[in-house]
Amino acid sequence: MPRGDGGSVTRTGDSRGRERRGRARLRDAAYELFSREGVTQVGVDAVVARAGTAKMTLYRNFPSKDALVVDFLRERERRWTREWLEAESARRADDPVDQLLAIFDLFAEWFATPAFEGCAFISTLLEVRDPRDSAHRASVEHLAAIRGVVAERAARAGVAEPEEFARRWHIVMKGTIVAAQEGDRNAAAAGRELALLLLARHGLSPSEPSS
Repeated sequence: MPRGDGGSVTRTGDSRGRERRGRARLRDAAYELFSREGVTQVGVDAVVARAGTAKMTLYRNFPSKDALVVDFLRERERRWTREWLEAESARRADDPVDQLLAIFDLFAEWFATPAFEGCAFISTLLEVRDPRDSAHRASVEHLAAIRGVVAERAARAGVAEPEEFARRWHIVMKGTIVAAQEGDRNAAAAGRELALLLLARHGLSPSEPSS
């Protein structure tokens, strides 16, 4: 390799590293702002300011605000649905019925935190009403992913029609979150009671009934 190429490679690597770090800061800033304030209320200038990057860095990574919103929703599924809701409820129990009910235990803890901001997927659906919009479509898909978690557990529990069960269970989940946003401090407990009724309708019960 001719002399001097090493420096060029190093500079290229540094540039790529800065770009990755800039993208990560933008993603974190968008996640925080969109989760708390909504996707229509927050402009790209606010995201750039929170991230501490140049606006050009944003547009090199996300060609439009729509692309940034869709990326945020994808990141929300990774952090909230997969790494928290699915993984943590699975960690707390082995039995699929108990894993389903653990969702409401997680909700109770979540609702009690200052960081509770509601469901970003529901909020985005309400903010972006056009079903043809990319953010609306992405929200629908990410909500379906939550039902997929429920359906998989319902199938393992022996439910004959797990997808239909998951739709009903998800209605309880979404209603519980909205009730908590209204200020209902008992929303998680009430949601769990409704979930138990749905389980009983399918001949299911927790392995260790609540006292």
